[in-house]
Amino acid sequence: MTALASRPAESADPAPADRPGRGFWHVVGHAFVALLAAAGVAGVYLACVRTPLGQSVDTLMMQGADVQHERVVQVLDRALNGTTLASLVLVCVAAAAIGFIRRRVDLALAAGLLVIGANASTRLFKNYLPRPDLDGFPAPNSFPSGHTTAAASVAFALILVLPFAIRGTVALIGAAYVTIIAIATVWAEWHRPSDTVAALLVVLAWGAGASALVRARRARIPGVTARPNRLAMLLFGGIGALSATAGLLGIGAVVLSERVTPDLVSGRFAFFAGAAAITAAVAGVFAIWVRLAAGDRPVDSAPTLASAHPAPAAD
Repeated sequence: MTALASRPAESADPAPADRPGRGFWHVVGHAFVALLAAAGVAGVYLACVRTPLGQSVDTLMMQGADVQHERVVQVLDRALNGTTLASLVLVCVAAAAIGFIRRRVDLALAAGLLVIGANASTRLFKNYLPRPDLDGFPAPNSFPSGHTTAAASVAFALILVLPFAIRGTVALIGAAYVTIIAIATVWAEWHRPSDTVAALLVVLAWGAGASALVRARRARIPGVTARPNRLAMLLFGGIGALSATAGLLGIGAVVLSERVTPDLVSGRFAFFAGAAAITAAVAGVFAIWVRLAAGDRPVDSAPTLASAHPAPAAD
């Protein structure tokens, strides 16, 4: 009886952690996302800054922010005024402290790397990328958005270092906050929509690169990747799909207004099209980050004990 009972365990497939290449492909996957995000930044720059049509559509969406609703104006104004350097530094320090308290120095260092790297890159791009005057609206280069980069990088850092059980909730709160900040910078005419989208991609590139380093360090630790929070992924997917559809249709109408049928849409319509595109970008970027930041669940060396007492998430 004992021999027969043990045969299924002996013939069972090995755990995902024991399959060759698991750690390697996890590292490569994260690094590939970082490269794609960096390529996305370059693509947004070439399309929206280096072409006349891109500049004119982008500027029209920024200048159309004629929002008169008192409550909406208060929310946008408070979001901008409340996002100070001191508050962001405080949250960043708290994120690093959480990592050290949880004895995950690698996560604390990765969080610091993504925050510093993303914000330094944004500063360099803004100072050194040329912006030719192609739309008759001379202005200094504002690509990418510093406010959006700061808010998104801090939110990413918190998601990375906090316990796995609450990452989904924090991701939803962080995404809502970043969306308000990004739209508020366009409403205040500090940035064009492309500036905020590029900032999100900059943060994703650094976040994916930092998480690839964490994966590389833990590649040989037996475990399986924990699934991301289902509710958060469902909300990000639904909101992202709806806002992306609205944004694409709206931007298409703005392009037609610029090139084929003048005065087809109003400036306010253009602003809301840009806001929809920003919302879709935030949802997509945060969904990817929640997936990348998902922790590893360790595999117990004794199968019977592991099945009776599942090990908690390491991250």
